[in-house]
Amino acid sequence: KQKTILKPLIEILASIPSVVYGFFGMVIVAPFIQKIFNLPTGLTALTGSLILGIMATPTVASLSEDAVSAVPRSFREASLALGANRLQTIVKVIIPSASSGIFTAVILGISRAIGETMTVLMVTGGSAIIPKSFLQPVRPITATIAAEMGEAVMGSSHYNALFALGLILFLVTLFFNILAEFISSKHRIKLGAGR
Repeated sequence: KQKTILKPLIEILASIPSVVYGFFGMVIVAPFIQKIFNLPTGLTALTGSLILGIMATPTVASLSEDAVSAVPRSFREASLALGANRLQTIVKVIIPSASSGIFTAVILGISRAIGETMTVLMVTGGSAIIPKSFLQPVRPITATIAAEMGEAVMGSSHYNALFALGLILFLVTLFFNILAEFISSKHRIKLGAGR
């Protein structure tokens, strides 16, 4: 069965350290982006986005598969017994039943991407200017904090600005967690009303 082969492979991908993804981005993805778009450097926002997408995918895929597997077998059997075909069962029964877990998986993937430091520090170019396109180097908030915190004089405006950036990052993560909880509770209420 494909699951016995693919699931462990996906979980191994989820456990690869950030530095390895960053190195992969610098050595393979960045030169590819540079060549395709004829850029002076391949270390751009697009490269960072692609690598973060690759990093988040195993987490989302593994947790989503767990959510789908948790749907009781009786749901599938009841749907098929009522005359639904396999596609209808997946779309109308399995995915709605697992939607809370799937959404949680997506939120965790987004949270991993938002909080990532090492990879974006390596593959986004580290340019401390506001870019005009995805094809320019950038410096994300996490990379800025990691790169500059050691140099900032305690109590200075630079030090306070870095803490303000950390607060912004915290608020963004908090927003996603509240959104996940809101949608999850709404889903639980809907399931309770359907019984």
